[in-house]
Amino acid sequence: MSVEVMAPISGKILEVYVQVGDEIHEDDELLSIEAMKMENPIYADSPGIIAEIKVKPDDEVEEDQVLLVLK
Repeated sequence: MSVEVMAPISGKILEVYVQVGDEIHEDDELLSIEAMKMENPIYADSPGIIAEIKVKPDDEVEEDQVLLVLK
């Protein structure tokens, strides 16, 4: 079963802290989004392994866009 990590807000990807294959735990910081001149960290809601990363730094994202896929 895969879990999609969605953007909670529109903005620009500042940094991605994980790579495909990384094992993550609940509340690990996955990436950060700049919105309204503030850095917003995105945390894991559940444990898993990073299966796919759909964004990279400087990408503009929309609210509810898929950022990462966990398995």
